[in-house]
Amino acid sequence: MDDLTIVTGGAGFIGSHLVDRLVADGRRVRVLERPGAEVGHLPSSVEIVFADIRDRSAVDRAVEGGRWIYHLAANPNLWVQDRRTFDEVNHRGTIHVLDASLAKGAERVLHCSTESILTRARSTGPIGEDVEITEDDAVGPYCLSKLRAEQAAMQRAQAGHPILIANPTMPVGPGDRGHSPPTRLMLDFCNRRLPAVMDCTLNLIDVRDVAEGLLRTMERGTPGRRYLLGAENLTLLELLGILGELTGVRPPRLRVPYPVALASAYVSEFWADHVSGRSPQATVTGVRLTRRTMHFDASRSLQALGLIPRPIREALDAAVRWHVDQGSLGSGDGKPASHLLKNSA
Repeated sequence: MDDLTIVTGGAGFIGSHLVDRLVADGRRVRVLERPGAEVGHLPSSVEIVFADIRDRSAVDRAVEGGRWIYHLAANPNLWVQDRRTFDEVNHRGTIHVLDASLAKGAERVLHCSTESILTRARSTGPIGEDVEITEDDAVGPYCLSKLRAEQAAMQRAQAGHPILIANPTMPVGPGDRGHSPPTRLMLDFCNRRLPAVMDCTLNLIDVRDVAEGLLRTMERGTPGRRYLLGAENLTLLELLGILGELTGVRPPRLRVPYPVALASAYVSEFWADHVSGRSPQATVTGVRLTRRTMHFDASRSLQALGLIPRPIREALDAAVRWHVDQGSLGSGDGKPASHLLKNSA
């Protein structure tokens, strides 16, 4: 077996940064992406294989020859019209990737999980990587599917297979072409489409530090241990305050009570499910997660990996400037994002 590295979901937000890092290190990389995915932004040296991870035979062919396999492919949204998709892709698709990789003789396999499954209904203190969770703790079908995927990975690791697990918190930074939930929040705020906010806490980390953390987990991690990749805990108002300083947009003063937000989310999802078929303005899972403790302490994992994340302000600044260049903010004429936004209508 040669030194081929495979990244499932390698054209995504985290995945593309990981692929760039691997290529910069001189690695030979194959990306497995869903059919129809945009891959034009990936380095030209990368081999692209289109396959649906719900198809085990297609996954078998895609991971052939891989020595190190990073599994990032998933449906990252908190809503989808057919809720069964979450389990089919995030849970059963993960099992296909893990089992196919082991059957093909992969030396190491890394499963990229998420922080949203580490919360508990009655938890109040900071959450570390050793938190114990059950399916009763899962908030909605997305979180349940990701929890079951991590459980499958952990079971195989504990049985002696070379499987590692990393749980990034909310990634922010440049390059989010698919507009993940934190990026949509940022864009709504910067484009003045966020009239009100809820009281909640978030843990954010620069997406480039997530990519570095995944590399280090693969190289230094111990199978069967969860590695939490997180950086700064911020309230939503603190996050918007930083964005406001960067852009000149004032944070909204109106606060939305939880019952009102939850009711609105149910209405939004009903409309999306039965009328529009498009992503709702608010999701029930997203609102429910605001009631959970999302304060994380990743210090032990970061120390084990030797990873020092950069300040979140730097990540947010890079994200704003990237979206200005892409035309998502301002005019995209290369001027500083703050200049464009302060003078926008």
